[in-house]
Amino acid sequence: MKLQLIDVLIITLYLGTMIFIGFWYRKKAKQNKESYMMGGKSLPWYKLGLSDASDMFDISGTMWMVALCFVYGLKSIWIPWLWPVFNQVFMMMFLSKWLRRSNANTGAEWLQTRFGSVGKGVKGSHVVVIAFALISCFGFLAYGFIGLGKFMEIFIPWEYVKAYVPFEVPAHYVPHFYGILFTLFAMFYSILGGMHSIVLGDMIKYAFMTVGCIAIAVIAMTHLQGHTLNVPKGWDDPFFSWKLDLDWSKIAADANKKIADDGFSLFGIFFGMMLLKGVFASLAGPAPNYDMQKVLSTRSPKDASKMTGFVSIILLPIRYSMVIGLTVLALLYYNQIYLKGPDGVTDFERILPATINNFLPVGILGIVLTGLLGAFMGTFSGTLNAAQAYIVNDIYLKYINPAASTKKIINMNYIVGVAVVTIGVVLGFFANNVNDILQWIVGGLYGGYVAANCLKWYWWRFNANGFFWGMAVGIGAALLMPYVTSGLPLYWWPLLFLLSLAGCIIGTYAAPPTEEKTLKHFYSTVRPWGFWKPIHELVVLDDPGFQANKRFKLDMFNVVLGIIAQLCLTILPMYFILGMHTPLFATIAVLAVIVIILKRTWWNKLED
Repeated sequence: MKLQLIDVLIITLYLGTMIFIGFWYRKKAKQNKESYMMGGKSLPWYKLGLSDASDMFDISGTMWMVALCFVYGLKSIWIPWLWPVFNQVFMMMFLSKWLRRSNANTGAEWLQTRFGSVGKGVKGSHVVVIAFALISCFGFLAYGFIGLGKFMEIFIPWEYVKAYVPFEVPAHYVPHFYGILFTLFAMFYSILGGMHSIVLGDMIKYAFMTVGCIAIAVIAMTHLQGHTLNVPKGWDDPFFSWKLDLDWSKIAADANKKIADDGFSLFGIFFGMMLLKGVFASLAGPAPNYDMQKVLSTRSPKDASKMTGFVSIILLPIRYSMVIGLTVLALLYYNQIYLKGPDGVTDFERILPATINNFLPVGILGIVLTGLLGAFMGTFSGTLNAAQAYIVNDIYLKYINPAASTKKIINMNYIVGVAVVTIGVVLGFFANNVNDILQWIVGGLYGGYVAANCLKWYWWRFNANGFFWGMAVGIGAALLMPYVTSGLPLYWWPLLFLLSLAGCIIGTYAAPPTEEKTLKHFYSTVRPWGFWKPIHELVVLDDPGFQANKRFKLDMFNVVLGIIAQLCLTILPMYFILGMHTPLFATIAVLAVIVIILKRTWWNKLED
């Protein structure tokens, strides 16, 4: 076992600190529902932004990104558009402030500001968004759980542990055993301390991750001096043509098999589908998970925009320093690291733990492991907090016990937290690997989410009945799709989108419009742009001085600049560590110009 005493002490100290934080914030979290779920909406934007970025820096996603970087090289910077990562740019430019103006506590509660509390489909829309939120939360909990298990299995070999475990654990369930063990720590501090402890825990974890990522970058650059990476032609070029054309056959033949299995060979079609789906998904706004909860927890709409913009700045350069650093080490010493899973098949998701285990010195290994373990716990706790908010706020308090005391609400949060973790862990037992769950969530499930959640912002006639049927058809089709077809879930997306869109339109015209009073309040408070002319005219009758939002072109201009800047932040550490100085300086110059422009077109124009 590579772990030395100092590494174990660092990890143990971190776990002990997390337990202490849970107890420390327990009293503050118990003050009221908003304090527990939203941190009392009193936390500064930069803390929430750091916490949000920290939640996105998860083990499973980073394992996936390192595997992608190894196989696809610099072209891998595009593949996270599957999420899509550039939804943060859309939120930064306009959607975060629109969302925060509602002053809601959850996505389901937000629907009331858009569709009201009475009328056909209102209850159904409320129920269906809760169902989507919980399905996606359970999916992400399972995704994190299986990633953590695979990660820890390499550092703590089972032969060292099994003598201390009073029951037999089959070999293929060892990752699940480790997953359960460390899940209990994440569950403890997040359930006890609520949003306050989650944010502080995320800040501590981010500090560990920053030190670890910088150390990995330095180690990789040191090892790379005087050596050339043995990679296929085109590996170090981020740009691509119709076909991928990366041939690993003479270097690591299993990488060619991964490209074929991933379905990314026709990269032009794959990229086009990602971009199409990504734009619509971004226009729909954040999914009802920890990201939305952080936006709703900010002090003001202006802070919500700042928070979302801060996420990319502090997340991408640090995270990709680790990604490219571990990739460089794996390429230099490919024949010295063991990547085969229990089934004897090469598993590129094992590159991250295998490389860390082989090339990091004592102390640094403990810091990096602590940071990655914290990464799992942060993502897990943020997702758990979101699931608790939906069940307690939107089910228990709305339908079961509206007059519940603060003590009952907090106790219900504890019970729900344990139940949600249990379901997430059980689902993790049915997951084959990280990529399978990720592809289904971002390609399938979100395909059923996009149409209804786009229309709710931009079309006045869209109503709760349309929202319900659009979401119900989309989610139902996404759940059934794996059983009726095969292939990359991303390629199901157009069909899921069209089915959901048909449900939206048919459902909308099968019921009367939303109440005029609700629409006027929503339009005048949230102030979206889009197809709102009839409502605008009604609002102007009441308030002749009301001005429509005419920032569509400026917002879209800022979005394009923001996406380019996000790509620059992603590839910057990759060029730096690989010693590619000409593109590095060009990237810095592009980034500097964009920052100057956005200072004038975005930052100076922020408003509540």
